[in-house]
Amino acid sequence: MHMTVVNYITKIIPLGNIIYRSVMLNYQNYNQGENIMDIKNSLSVIVPVFNEENNISPLYRELTDVLVKMALPHEIIFIDDGSTDNSYKVLADLHTADKTVKVIQFRRNFGQTAAFAAGFDAAQGELIVTIDADGQNDPNDIPRLLSALQEGEYDFVTGWRVNRKEPFIRRILSKAANNIISRSTHLVIHDRGCSLKLFKREIVKNLRLYGQLHRFLPELASSIGVKIAEVPVNDRSRISGKSKYGSITRTPRVVLDLITVTYLLTFFTSPMRLFGSMAIFFSLSGIIIGAVLAGLKIYHGIIGGMAGFQAYQIGNRPLLLLAALLILIGIQLLMMGFLGEMIMRIYYETHDKPIYHVRQVLD
Repeated sequence: MHMTVVNYITKIIPLGNIIYRSVMLNYQNYNQGENIMDIKNSLSVIVPVFNEENNISPLYRELTDVLVKMALPHEIIFIDDGSTDNSYKVLADLHTADKTVKVIQFRRNFGQTAAFAAGFDAAQGELIVTIDADGQNDPNDIPRLLSALQEGEYDFVTGWRVNRKEPFIRRILSKAANNIISRSTHLVIHDRGCSLKLFKREIVKNLRLYGQLHRFLPELASSIGVKIAEVPVNDRSRISGKSKYGSITRTPRVVLDLITVTYLLTFFTSPMRLFGSMAIFFSLSGIIIGAVLAGLKIYHGIIGGMAGFQAYQIGNRPLLLLAALLILIGIQLLMMGFLGEMIMRIYYETHDKPIYHVRQVLD
């Protein structure tokens, strides 16, 4: 009776065979009382979705086929980021047919960063894969990312779309942006816009995302000493719909987030290094300008006597006001540095945050 039902599903529904194998693979682990989070190399695939009703099912078929061939316990987490089309209905149908599919629906569109954050919070696998829902990322590259992570003992592997299927202007802008970010953060990554990534779950559980910070996951991960690799992956043309998350109008926000990330990577634990350096620069500039003005007045007094000293006026000169202003700014920046240091100590002590991250211990 059991095999008859399975054969019927396989013949009637194109996805039946894939769904059945996926469910049975995970069922073998759940039936033994194990949670997917407790199984070595278990995978959580996170897919943000925003108005991709025509791309979801093809992507699901490809994903499930690849994951079943890898023979690893897995879950696929779709995050519906406030879609206004039938995306949620398609996702709900997949969830009904395959319980390895989880669906999170946002009340409105919160953006790709929020979608990834929700997926990270819900993920139970030891390893996490992120991939776009538009079908441009190739699920067949997931085994290559996993091999790179295991063979090189990396913690984080990101895809690099070598032959990108995008307009020339967009490729040029992307390359320029990646070069600027690499120089600013001292982490050389050729393609930060590729959503196909694989990393250990323990990494993202310690990260808090906001703004457009999902683009800077490698930078945020590198701040805790994570080993990162980049693997060339296949890039495919979009079959249906148009890009939503890659709009050029997001560029100003990305630039601001780059400034934020640069600050977090360099000065987060020691704000005085930034504000103290600026305080010294402004204060010394003001002191030097004031000293030069005072020196000129004394010089005129030496060569012209008291009459020359009184004749050379500096009290009504803008440079004297500039000197006083620079010194005042320096003092304010110094106070901001002190406040920043106090806030950081409160942050670490009240939240019991570690000041170090351990890779492994040989006891």
